[in-house]
Amino acid sequence: MGKRNIILIIALFQTSIGFGQTKNFIDQPFIETSAFVDSLVTPDEIYLNILISEKDTKGKTSVEELESQMEKRLKQLGINTKEDLTLNDLASNFKKYFLKNQDVLKSKVYSLKVDNAQTAGLVILELEKLEIANVLLDRTEFSGIEQLKLELKSKAIAKAKKQAEYMAAAIDQKVGSAIHISDQHDNSMRNLQGRTAGIMIRGNASFKQEAFKPADIEFEKIKVESSVFVKFKLEQ
Repeated sequence: MGKRNIILIIALFQTSIGFGQTKNFIDQPFIETSAFVDSLVTPDEIYLNILISEKDTKGKTSVEELESQMEKRLKQLGINTKEDLTLNDLASNFKKYFLKNQDVLKSKVYSLKVDNAQTAGLVILELEKLEIANVLLDRTEFSGIEQLKLELKSKAIAKAKKQAEYMAAAIDQKVGSAIHISDQHDNSMRNLQGRTAGIMIRGNASFKQEAFKPADIEFEKIKVESSVFVKFKLEQ
């Protein structure tokens, strides 16, 4: 038998096995069900954008002095400024003001991470005292979200099996092992967590009147979702 014929026979044999396996998978009785689970968690990573501008003090206080005062206040609140405070942008209208023969007013944008709404309120309150009133709530996140997503997948599969067992019992059959699992939906809502993006909080008179109270801020809980489709063998 020639080499070409041997290769052709092997190819046909492999194709036959593949077709047989597919046929067996389709022909065996199975039940398919889907399950959806979700969970709400409180954000523990809150990101604030802080704009420091000499314009706020009408040029009386330099950006360098404002950021030094800000860092000092944040440390007094127990915030690790080396890890949780980062410079986002250094902005200067130098060209614009130079053409008008006016003084340059500098500004800087910082990103600050805190772990709860109460601390965020205290930060806004203390910055207001320093005449730093432009604070943007950028986003909120949950640090344990990856582990939570895994747990939700497990719960979704367990829920799918329970549903399959109830349906199979109605026709006097039992659910066997899973023969196919499809992870259809995994939504961590990372881009919309807390729904705070775009909300500007500015200082107001109430802060000065009730200096002992932090700003009243609450963050919407983060919704994490997962859904699966599962095929189980049906047994007599």
